[in-house]
Amino acid sequence: MSSPVRSLLERFFKFKQNDGRIWLIDELRGLSIILMVLHHAAYDAVYMFGADLPVESVVVYILHVIFAALFVLISGASCRFSRSNLKRGALCFVCGMVITLVTGVVMPRSIVVFGILHLLGICMMLFALLQPALDKLSPPVGTAIFGVLSVLTFRVDRGFFGIPWLWEVRLPAALYSTEFLFPFGFPSENFFSGDYFPLLPWLFVFITGAYIGIYLKERRCPKFFFDLHSKPLALIGQNTLIIYMLHQPVIYALLYVFFKFILK
Repeated sequence: MSSPVRSLLERFFKFKQNDGRIWLIDELRGLSIILMVLHHAAYDAVYMFGADLPVESVVVYILHVIFAALFVLISGASCRFSRSNLKRGALCFVCGMVITLVTGVVMPRSIVVFGILHLLGICMMLFALLQPALDKLSPPVGTAIFGVLSVLTFRVDRGFFGIPWLWEVRLPAALYSTEFLFPFGFPSENFFSGDYFPLLPWLFVFITGAYIGIYLKERRCPKFFFDLHSKPLALIGQNTLIIYMLHQPVIYALLYVFFKFILK
């Protein structure tokens, strides 16, 4: 392996050891990104190569929501440890736009118009701008308010506001008749994104995580949060951005070889 490639890999995948680190956060982030990659692989196998997998099942949907919410919560909590959420957010959003460009050219049927990186980038920048106002609320109050808002807006992208499947009101159809409100959670019937995380409800989930992050930063959490349980998961959790940036082309290449040559 050439020296430049080796140094690049070492830079991105060097294990960052720190006794004060909250290892459980890295491990949960690592688990979430692994499951997200597996979900995308199954999705691509079904919709791009015709595989017969239960990607639309209720169980898969529930697991996807749980681990997506966990990933966004952790990202919100991590904002409490950042020196500049504005810069991190801008970088994350630019990476999201790179994903849009690459998928639009290479995999137009799976183009990612507003995915997790677009969402997190905007959330980080908004948090940087709104933090003085948000910090006027105590952590319990902020967690409760934005947690409730997360639930109430959970099905906004499906046209509903309220407690999912229990008490809901249908939102005005006019909100979904334009082509430019999709970032907020109001997609038109013609909208498509291979990975879609609108601001509603996910911005509220992110801010909920930011309030939880106060407890983490002040180390007001159980001891097992600080214990290292799985070095591989922690390593993956420390490199989620580069993994997310690379996983789709790698998955597509592997699936292409498998379905076009191995199963030929």
